[in-house]
Amino acid sequence: MNTNNLLPLYDICVVGSGPAGIILALEYADLNPNKSVLLVEYGSPSQPAQNNLDNSITVNNAVNHHLPADCTNKGLGGTSATWGGRCVLYDDVDFIDRPVLKGGCTWDERIFADVKEHTPVAAKYFECGEAVFDLKDAKAVKPIAEGFKQGVVTDTAIERYSMPTRFGKRYQADIEAKKNITVLQGYEARSFSEPDENGKVQFLTIREVASQTIKAVAAGKFVLAAGAQESTRILLRNKQIFKNTGAPAALGKFYQGHLSGKIASVKFYGDPKKTDYYFIKGKDGSYSRRRFQFSTQYLKDNDLLNTAIWLDNPLYFDPKHKSGAMSMMYLAMITPVLGKKLAPPAIAHSITKGKVNKVTTHLGNIVKGLPGSLTKPASIFYKRYCMARKLPGIFLYSPQNTYALHFHAEQVPFEGNSMQLGADGESLNINYTLTDADVQSVVKLHHTLDKWLRDCGCGELQYWFDEDKLPEAIRQMSKDGLHQSGTTRIADSADLGVVDRNLKVWGTENVYVCSSSVFPTSGQANPTFMLGAFAVRLANHLTWPAKNTPPLQQQEVSTPINLTT
Repeated sequence: MNTNNLLPLYDICVVGSGPAGIILALEYADLNPNKSVLLVEYGSPSQPAQNNLDNSITVNNAVNHHLPADCTNKGLGGTSATWGGRCVLYDDVDFIDRPVLKGGCTWDERIFADVKEHTPVAAKYFECGEAVFDLKDAKAVKPIAEGFKQGVVTDTAIERYSMPTRFGKRYQADIEAKKNITVLQGYEARSFSEPDENGKVQFLTIREVASQTIKAVAAGKFVLAAGAQESTRILLRNKQIFKNTGAPAALGKFYQGHLSGKIASVKFYGDPKKTDYYFIKGKDGSYSRRRFQFSTQYLKDNDLLNTAIWLDNPLYFDPKHKSGAMSMMYLAMITPVLGKKLAPPAIAHSITKGKVNKVTTHLGNIVKGLPGSLTKPASIFYKRYCMARKLPGIFLYSPQNTYALHFHAEQVPFEGNSMQLGADGESLNINYTLTDADVQSVVKLHHTLDKWLRDCGCGELQYWFDEDKLPEAIRQMSKDGLHQSGTTRIADSADLGVVDRNLKVWGTENVYVCSSSVFPTSGQANPTFMLGAFAVRLANHLTWPAKNTPPLQQQEVSTPINLTT
């Protein structure tokens, strides 16, 4: 390689500029003002609509998994370009191995306790308000609906919403202002050098997407923060970095997302005006919202998967809801040009289900609901798209006190769900399915919620399908690929996982992964906020390693190596 293709020595090289990469780079740069950070991003401002990375991925199950172009993004800010902003914390039960997980929970509650110490800083980056995700300690919290009581089912867990859902736009100026951060856009991470006998990797080659020119990056530490798909693919393609220990058996396996959809409504018995169906707005202008969850003890005792269920709107595409406002918003979403501007593909699909359905009946709803059919969507549009603190979503009041229930459920860490390299050693094959345990847990927890509400005298569930049709309905409606975890999972040994509890790749001394792919269990939570907290934690660990683990052997990186291509 020509010496012109050798980059200066950096203290840390971060691959990927999604929320994790941006938070890690900024936090490390703040903690280490005299150290240099290189942020490498595949996307660029001039990139075409499609890219070779997404186009080289094959998904074996289009029913339950979105195509990569629908759920990932390239460029500064990464997938936050189409992120809905939901910030949710994991739960204690996610760090407890249960029989249903079959040994797949390879992290523990000590990690959770450690990560929670970094959630206040993460919350500042997300601008989602206080790092408080449960109202149980708040004063004078009223039940979600009249008659509800805490117990097996809880109603105090909340989700928060990020204001800078587009991290690239929000933090570009902050990154540019940091003299110790260098950004390279339009470069793909390719090959790590072989580690020495101590596991030290000297350099990473990167390839310019436009010209295919190869450059070498020498750094003290390397962090893969390129999202689950690409972080996993880079490790699968670089088996040489495991020469001292052998490639971890778990690499690329135990891929998980979430089961998600609606199979029932809830009919509350009490005063509809006392039902807390909408957003809670904090003093700082941040939004949060309540959800039903299930106690740790109940999930453990009944060997069930962690699941959240929240109040939602009826299915937009079905005009039986008789809401002029909903019909108006549905027709806007299926309008070819307008719909693409209102929501990214995966979110739009969750609303429309890809269906153009009974347009005439929807128009009838709009006419009957005038003027509210127009004024309510107009008000929502203004709050959602024109205000600095945007309205995170759309939830409509029900005078009948009846709401659809949206479930968001954990998956079993199933070895057969995987990411594997194709025969060419470059393409990526995603194998993904739903297990019987995944589906049955969703059904059983709906029954649990129904019984609890009835026992409280609070309400009841009204199922949309016959009992024997529920499993197949869940299989048909659940579609993920947005929340990717498990393929480079944390564990206390290379026999069980890919990275250690400080996110360092087993068999190396200075290569780390900061991606939701390190999460061994998926829980009920969207992983983005949790990953942000891990990014803050990693920045601190790379600054003060002794605070997290016994001191690591510190070695200086040699000067850049002159490569030949």
